[in-house]
Amino acid sequence: MKKHDKDENQEIENQASEEKEEVLEFPEDEVEEASEEAEGEDAGSSEENDTASELAEMKDRYMRLLAEYDNFRRRTQKEKEGIYADAIAEVVKEWLPLVDDIERAVISSENMDETSVEKVAEGIRLIGKQAGAVLGKLGVTEIEGKEGETFDPNLHEAVMHVEDDNFGEQEIVQVFQRGYCCKDKVIRHTLVKVAN
Repeated sequence: MKKHDKDENQEIENQASEEKEEVLEFPEDEVEEASEEAEGEDAGSSEENDTASELAEMKDRYMRLLAEYDNFRRRTQKEKEGIYADAIAEVVKEWLPLVDDIERAVISSENMDETSVEKVAEGIRLIGKQAGAVLGKLGVTEIEGKEGETFDPNLHEAVMHVEDDNFGEQEIVQVFQRGYCCKDKVIRHTLVKVAN
């Protein structure tokens, strides 16, 4: 019985050692495939690193460009506001002498008697001339729109219409308010009455 046990044990040991040998022995093809896969994984992680660094670089460039644009927008807005304020200051500066003359006319009209009516009328005419000169300095000109001229919708605004055989078609009959333009831009249309 002992011999039989020994033989069985020997057989079991032989089988176990054979199994160990089978497990430990890898065919050369499988070893090469496994090493190629490992190299592919290393290359894949290298590509991922390159992609991640490119993405980080692009994000950095985008953020810098965004900040630069925001600075440009703020600077431009500030310049616009400055230009607008300077333009208003120039216009007001031209009108201030006229305002001063109007104030003097108002003060002198308080001490007015019957003989000074002509002086006040003359003062108002001078103020009107001065206003025209200020407009001229600013490049503002009066739009031509006299009675008898042809109505031009680009320059005139018809506020009344009348049927009258004494006037031609689309002829200006009366001017209610003068219009002004600066260079080619109409500031205010001339208000007129138009016939036919």
